[in-house]
Amino acid sequence: MSTILEPGQIEASAVMPPFLHLPPANLFEVRAARLDTLAQGNALGDYLRLVARLCRVQQQLVDNPPGALPVAEARQRLCISHGLPPLAADSLVRDGAWLVWLQALLGHFGDEPHGPLAEALQVLRGSDDNQRKGWGLALLAGHYDAVPAALVPLLGAALQAAWSSWLLALPAPELKPAGSLAQCPACGSPAMAGVVRNRGKHNGLRYLVCSLCACEWHVVRVKCVYCESSKDLRYTSLENDRHLPGKAPLRAECCPGCESYLKQNYLENDAAAEPLADDLASLALDMRLDEEGFHRLAPNLMLAPG
Repeated sequence: MSTILEPGQIEASAVMPPFLHLPPANLFEVRAARLDTLAQGNALGDYLRLVARLCRVQQQLVDNPPGALPVAEARQRLCISHGLPPLAADSLVRDGAWLVWLQALLGHFGDEPHGPLAEALQVLRGSDDNQRKGWGLALLAGHYDAVPAALVPLLGAALQAAWSSWLLALPAPELKPAGSLAQCPACGSPAMAGVVRNRGKHNGLRYLVCSLCACEWHVVRVKCVYCESSKDLRYTSLENDRHLPGKAPLRAECCPGCESYLKQNYLENDAAAEPLADDLASLALDMRLDEEGFHRLAPNLMLAPG
């Protein structure tokens, strides 16, 4: 049975931008390559290379999933029909299906030389499932003081690999906008950054990137994603950026109303940009904005704040 669209519906469907942009199947390999590139000459080069190593492990996990999608299809459809995230992080992290991903991630590391990574691996290997769940809950809730800082990238890597894999396993998701502009419609987690795309039907559109599952959803440009104000927004880039201010490939959208900011990648100025990698490589911008009184509300699960 076909559906006949009225003239107004035809016009709306023609101009309606695609709501979702899903991550590629090789997301973590792309991310690792970008981190290796950005590490060159960066003061945080060693850390960026460590995260790149973790990303390659994440890719191996996604290519060979240690666990199946833990949400039944009927449950997925029920959530979507009610405008709820089918991969709700707050409930799934408690259920513990992601713990096999953490165990698999730990299995990719052997005996590391003495140092922070070796110590973090030892702590995680000596922990039980209840402790791991507790750390996972605290990390996703933004309670970083309840998680040893050295464990954050390892826990974050396992969580991201699990949720990204589950996202790609959803059957043609028909996700709807969440209650907040900055909330992921797939898992309910907060956005990590924004990206302004430069190709095809997504050209010129801003998408927010989930800090957990890497789902991307459309949000109109020149609007604070936290208070929804468009008044007096300013765009700040790195002071040592070689580009003109309006052409910088990474800029922070700063809102004087709620004193928050969100970093954004402009792919027309750097098509190789990758939101998580470029975020980590531009922590100098976070430090500058903090000194100016702006607050960061967007988490990066590969680094503990401070």
